[in-house]
Amino acid sequence: MALRAATATATATAVAPRGLRALLSTFSSSFPFNTPSKQVEKPPPAEPSTNLFVSGLSKRTTSEGLREAFVKHGEVVHARVVTDRVSGYSKGFGFVRYATLEDAEAGIKGMDGQFLDGWVIFAEYARPRPPPPSMQNNNTTPGYGNYNSSSYGSQ
Repeated sequence: MALRAATATATATAVAPRGLRALLSTFSSSFPFNTPSKQVEKPPPAEPSTNLFVSGLSKRTTSEGLREAFVKHGEVVHARVVTDRVSGYSKGFGFVRYATLEDAEAGIKGMDGQFLDGWVIFAEYARPRPPPPSMQNNNTTPGYGNYNSSSYGSQ
């Protein structure tokens, strides 16, 4: 009996792994998905301004509810939740504009990481919008309605 147990353990250690584990162990060194991913550079922090970007909003959050939450930390000039055109629900982010930089800083410190309508929200300084891509013809969008004579040749 002891001999049978000893041979069973000896063969168990000598046998290569089987199944999916064996397949993955052969690919582990050359499998392309195991390579370390490139580091994604974070954009630099936005410059302080009176306009704040608020993310993580619930679909129930309204512009008035956003204003009421942020008015506790300073004078809010404008608060807007960005909504879907079709459903009218919040897209999950919005903007709050304060009267002064000091109020905006207090708004970030007071509301970043706090709960609003059951969701954790994040507040940071808003970044300026990037310039729109340049177009060949300012009157039309590329590919739509650009029916000038040069597109079709002379007729």
